[in-house]
Amino acid sequence: MEAFVTLDALVAPLDRANVDTDAIIPKQFLKTIRRTGLGVALFYDWRYKDATSDGRTEGLVPDPSFVLNDPRYKGARILLARENFGCGSSREHAPWALLDYGFRAIVAPSFADIFYNNCFKNGILPVVLPAETVDRLFREVGATPGYRLTIDLPSQQVLLPSKETVSFSIDPVRKNHLLEGLDEIGLAEKKAPLIEAYEKRRQEREPWLVPAAPGGR
Repeated sequence: MEAFVTLDALVAPLDRANVDTDAIIPKQFLKTIRRTGLGVALFYDWRYKDATSDGRTEGLVPDPSFVLNDPRYKGARILLARENFGCGSSREHAPWALLDYGFRAIVAPSFADIFYNNCFKNGILPVVLPAETVDRLFREVGATPGYRLTIDLPSQQVLLPSKETVSFSIDPVRKNHLLEGLDEIGLAEKKAPLIEAYEKRRQEREPWLVPAAPGGR
């Protein structure tokens, strides 16, 4: 997992509340267990005029009214959203699609719990800011082409173009995992020497629990 330390990036505003995971990545794309290749289907039903139930992605016509199809937001890596973002099912494909599209951070007044947790597991930083601050950001993004934010995870601050800073809270364990680029697998690998030492002690102490070698007794 790629570490997250500081992100200075263009902001794309998705001015919709209660965006659920089926809107983020529809059910027809849930057959894969790969974390890559889902960016093209992000917000599929909103993004394409002729979206299909079979999940076709080639030759579709972009809907110019949808924010991600606006050229001014091309290359955005920060998504600005409204309250309860990521509600609905627990599908981890939702953060996979967001990450594969290019988003590394989402700023919103609130997130659905499971989606919020899944973001950390995939290297996306969900930033919770007060609703009035998010309202202000939506106004500024709409009025300012090329609007960028800088998110500094070590200091837990968002730097606005005006040079003002807004602080945000984050669980210290999750913060450290993002800074080091660790998901559960990476964390287990980091602890490999301790795990191996424990297994060795266990085998010496309780040898009857060790599976016999093939062909052995």
